[in-house]
Amino acid sequence: MDQRREKLEEIRQLGVDPYPYRYSPTHTTEEIREQFAEVGDQPDETNTVRIAGRIMTRRDHGRSGFAHLQDGSGRLQIYVRQNTVGTEAYEVYRKLDVGDVIGVDGSVFRTRTGELTVLANAVELLAKSLRSPPEKWHGLQNKETRYRQRYADLMMNPDVRQVFINRTRMIQAVREYLNQDGFIEVETPILQPIYGGATARPFTTHHNALDMPLYLRIANELYLKRLIVGGFDRVYEFSRDFRNEGIDHDHSPEFTMIELYQAYADYEDMMCLTENLLAHTAQTVLGTTQITYKGDSISLDPPWRRLTMIESIQEEAGIDVSALSDEALRNAAVDAGVELEGAVPRGKLIAELFEAHVEPNLVQPTFIYDYPIEISPFAKKKRGSEGFVERFEFFIARMEMGNAFSELNDPIDQRERFIEGAKQEDDGGEDALMIDEDYLRALEYGMPPTGGLGFGIDRLAMLLTDQTSIRDVILFPQMRPERSD
Repeated sequence: MDQRREKLEEIRQLGVDPYPYRYSPTHTTEEIREQFAEVGDQPDETNTVRIAGRIMTRRDHGRSGFAHLQDGSGRLQIYVRQNTVGTEAYEVYRKLDVGDVIGVDGSVFRTRTGELTVLANAVELLAKSLRSPPEKWHGLQNKETRYRQRYADLMMNPDVRQVFINRTRMIQAVREYLNQDGFIEVETPILQPIYGGATARPFTTHHNALDMPLYLRIANELYLKRLIVGGFDRVYEFSRDFRNEGIDHDHSPEFTMIELYQAYADYEDMMCLTENLLAHTAQTVLGTTQITYKGDSISLDPPWRRLTMIESIQEEAGIDVSALSDEALRNAAVDAGVELEGAVPRGKLIAELFEAHVEPNLVQPTFIYDYPIEISPFAKKKRGSEGFVERFEFFIARMEMGNAFSELNDPIDQRERFIEGAKQEDDGGEDALMIDEDYLRALEYGMPPTGGLGFGIDRLAMLLTDQTSIRDVILFPQMRPERSD
């Protein structure tokens, strides 16, 4: 860095501003490759371009030199000669380093080795780099360094940039599908006086002017359903959510969900929407619905497999939970390695058996539906089945990807569920429900039958880009503070 600072000062002494205000490229490197694919070995005025980017490699040969310039679309070679750019400009060029950002005005040609190259007529320094780029095969193999210094990761690893380009294209494809299906995109509060819509531990803050506690949202569900009450029949939101919980390969305390609600629909309608939406998204982003994740070949083509939670446990573990007493069910959960403390509701025990025996084996897209009522406070009761609700989760590549309900719209039943869920706080539960009186008031005005769906954008990005950690699809994941030593 000392050497680079010395060069910075020398460049200034030559009368050059090392941090000018703007530059106007005419082409990206990708556009040059497309437009000049048939160019010959002689540069001329018809092939003139202006490009800008970062110097990634350079090699000098006396009074000339080659370098590779990288912009957002790729890399391209440049050739700088003293007798072309002039003595003073070449003196500045000699003081440039790998990592510096420059602009080049020149003509496109092919070298004797066939490499597409820009012969520079002028070179302009746009930003002097005071820090050397990390070593490609050493510094950027450290995962923690890559997450902390994502800018360096993106600079050195084109594959990483492509992951985030595909993530953006994925979100655009989801939005495109829903907009064409009659949904409208809305925005709901991130700071909420009552957190709800899920069972999770919230982040808490304080509003000074109003002198009141507020919570970063754990879900946007209850606000979107207020909009259904208000007369919006189809709504969705890309929701940045926050849950003050653990971090692992597929959980982050700050993450992105999409939630959508459709009036006059139920959870079977949501199944059809889900499988068609994800197939459309994969086809749009990847050009295929056949993907590979962690070595598994997966087909996203509809229709997807459908099993009730009870059927899935019977199929995978050979356990008929409907025939077991509460004590036998608890013993089966303990035998499966589930750690239990105190009294555990029957529905919770069934869910624990599912997670232990079934979830690790769900590779192909599968809808698991009809969940126990004890773990589903916002879903309507299953038609003709006591103790269960019309809820499904869908699983792909051994990951739970999303959650959907036939939404509970009976305000009396919903109040009873709130009260039951709030009792968890008295029992020491950290993710107890808060009773949302305004939401109950909204339901009392009447909410039509509604199907709701939510799924994780980050996990979908993991799936479509074959990334094994959620941190690999979040540009700036949450990290512990760097150690000063």
